[in-house]
Parts: sequence; structure tokens; C-alpha cells
Amino acid sequence: MAIKPTIPKGTRDFSSEEIFKRDYIKRILKTTFESFGYEPIETPSFEKLNTLIGQYGDEGDRLIFKIINSGEKVKKVDLSSLEQGNYEKFSRSLSEKALRYDLTVPLARYVSQHQNKITFPFKRYQIQPVWRADRPQHGRFQEFFQCDADILGNRSPWQEIEMVLLYDQVFKALDINGIKIRINHRETLISLASLLNISERFNEFTSTLDKIDKIGVDGVVKDLQTKRFSNEAIDKIKSFIEFSGTTIEKLKFLKTFFSNFNEDKTGLDEMTFILNQLNKRTLESLSIDFDLSLARGLHYYTGVIMEVSPPSEIKIGSIGGGGRYDNLTSKFGLNNLSGIGISFGFERIYHVMESLKLFPDKIQKKTEVLFLNFGNEFVEIFHNDVYKLRKNNISCELYPTTEKLKKQLSYADKKGVKLVVIIGPDEREKNKFILKNMITGDQLTFPFEELLAKIIEYINKN
Repeated sequence: MAIKPTIPKGTRDFSSEEIFKRDYIKRILKTTFESFGYEPIETPSFEKLNTLIGQYGDEGDRLIFKIINSGEKVKKVDLSSLEQGNYEKFSRSLSEKALRYDLTVPLARYVSQHQNKITFPFKRYQIQPVWRADRPQHGRFQEFFQCDADILGNRSPWQEIEMVLLYDQVFKALDINGIKIRINHRETLISLASLLNISERFNEFTSTLDKIDKIGVDGVVKDLQTKRFSNEAIDKIKSFIEFSGTTIEKLKFLKTFFSNFNEDKTGLDEMTFILNQLNKRTLESLSIDFDLSLARGLHYYTGVIMEVSPPSEIKIGSIGGGGRYDNLTSKFGLNNLSGIGISFGFERIYHVMESLKLFPDKIQKKTEVLFLNFGNEFVEIFHNDVYKLRKNNISCELYPTTEKLKKQLSYADKKGVKLVVIIGPDEREKNKFILKNMITGDQLTFPFEELLAKIIEYINKN
């Protein structure tokens, strides 16, 4: 019985047209990354399971695609754990490797493993697929590309500024305008929690705050009430996250809010420097929103956090994000190595460009010239010219078999070929060829010795 041709949910096939568009985005990303001094690396599609586990929180760990052991290693399965109901331990005995969940943890492993060969600060970019056992839905896949740029080995706040400028240059090159970058600092939220005497409930507090895009301020308040935070703390949190104004006004608000707070204010000082510097720059594709409610990724971000929103007319989630992390390589024995990184949501950026019709018309490299086939004796006349045209970077094909003229022309039409070269019995007798413009339908006859020159002339003009 024949197998029904399908692919797993959460994965996709890509047509040649889609690949040309995806490659267009990749080229702009690579060119811009390299103009900022980033260098590419690649890591394996799968890592040791103990490299990945524990880096993404409980929810993230559940979404890691584990690779089942094979061969002799199957004998090591811990069946006693299964009998005792310790399913997590049993699961780990089944697998020692997993598909990478993101590019950041493999980067930390790479830097720790190759630290003696790396020049710090280490600026790297990476564009590779990752896998997550997430529920497939619109805009969310189990296999997708990530595009990251990171700097490891330096703590200068100028790097946060550089990251924003990198976003700006990429989106300008892609011709996407109306981008908004929300930016905040983990230390600001830590200071707020300390001021309100809820430091021991910091993760609980920020996990609720992180839902604000979905449930709004009222939803955050209701959730905090359900979790039995004090009314005084809730009122101050509400006033904190509801404050609106310019970047300068928000910085003044924070200074007043924490005026009697005597603990470390490094986060506020860093944000003041970064935002003041960005305020002096001309950003061409995006705007900055100092968002006091932003609380993404706080299980490993330690400083500035960023989230990138698409143009307002595109109703999807964030298309990028990142932040400062200081402890990522410590798991691998490399301590005190600060890093900062940002990610570009490749799949969602593709969706934005498709929705706004931003891909160039001539993005797809199609066959430009097709030589029709009237038999081997005719093909031998021009076959060497096909080779010469390709050396001139002109895409051309020879129709592989002798078919009716109508069928060969139909093939050219369906493939969007610009020019067709016709050399049949009549043309060979007259030592001439016909050049047919498939767009206009015009046909011109030239001496055979002008074949290369006429084709190159036409292609260069069009």
C-alpha cells in the first residue's frame, strides 16, 4: 500500500520562490552583521542533553526534542525508574542527545570549549535551524530558523547601543519601517521588588508582569490579587507600569520613584546612559519605547532586556529580542564572562515582508535563455555557446529532448524564461538563428556568428 506523502506538523517544505526570498533576508542579515564586525560560526544540529537541560526553565526543558539512544546504548535504559513511576529519570536514561532548542546555549558551550582560540570580545553571528516540541499554530513551528548576534567578554553599555543600531540597519536594509523596540532593565525590576519587600517572590511577580501584552494592566492586577500580593504593593506596581511619557520623563519618574531607595542603582544608571545616547542618534527604521513593564526572559537575562515589535498593521508577536546575560557560560566552567545578544525572528520577519509586499520583484533568479531542441545535429551547433553564456553569468538551459515546438515554448512560458533561441532546419540552412522575446512575443533573426553578442546585449539591457 502506498504511503500518503505528508510531513510532520510544525514543519514545512519550501518552494524555489520561497527559498529565493529566504536567501534574500539571509544575505541582508549576513552583510549587516559583518559590517558591524561580527563573524559567523555554526554548531551541530544536536547537542548533549546535559548541555541543554536546565537552561530554559521547566517549560523550556519540556519543549526540547530528545533523541532516543540507539544500538548498544538501549541496554542502559533504567527500567526500575519506569516501574517506580520516576518518569523524568526514565526519560533521561532513554536519551543522551537532543536537537538544539536555540542558538544561545550552544554558543555558551562553544565559547567555553574553544576559549583559548577565541579573541575577546568575541562577536559572532549564527543563522541556523532550531527545534522545539511546541504546539504548532499560525506563525509557530517546531522547526524554524534563528538569527543571533552576540558579544561575549565585555560589559560596556556601548554594546547595548550597538545592538539597537544593528536592529535599525537590518530593518532599514529590508525596507521595514515602523519597528518599535521596547527596552527595560532587570535591575530596575529587582529594585522595585526590593522597595516593595517582595524580593522573595521576584519570579512570581515578573512572570505575571510578562503576561501584560496578553492580559493588560487590569489582568496583571487581578493575577497579583489572586496570588495574594498586598494591596499596597499592587497599587505601587500599577502606578509603576502605567506611567506614560517620553523616555526622559520616564527616567525622571524612576529617579523620583527610587529617590529614597538606598540600594544599588546600577541598572538605572545604565539605562540613563544608554537611552540618552540613543536619543542623540538618528534611527531610520525604528523607535525606542522605554517600557517599565517589560519582563521577558528573566531566567537568564541579568541586565538590559529588549523586545522588537513589528509595524502596527501586522498582527503577530515580537520579531526579535535579547538582552544582557552574565552567567550563561558558568555552567561550562567559564565564569565572569559577560555577554549580550539579540535575535531576529526570521520566520516572522519573512511574514512581515510578505504581508507588506517588500520583496523585490527581481528577487528570483530564473532561467533567462532557453535553447530549443530540434535534434542532436542542431544542438551540436550551439552547445558550446550555452557553456560560454553560463560563464558570463547568464542562466540558460537546453531543452533536453526533441519535442513539438508548442511543448518547448510552453515550458519556457511556465518557467518565466525571457528569451528563446531557435535553430531548426531552416535556420541552419541560412546560417541564422531566431531570438524570440517571450515577454513581448517579438521574433528577430540574426546571423549565427552574432548569437552570443545579441543575447548578452539583450540581457544587459533588461
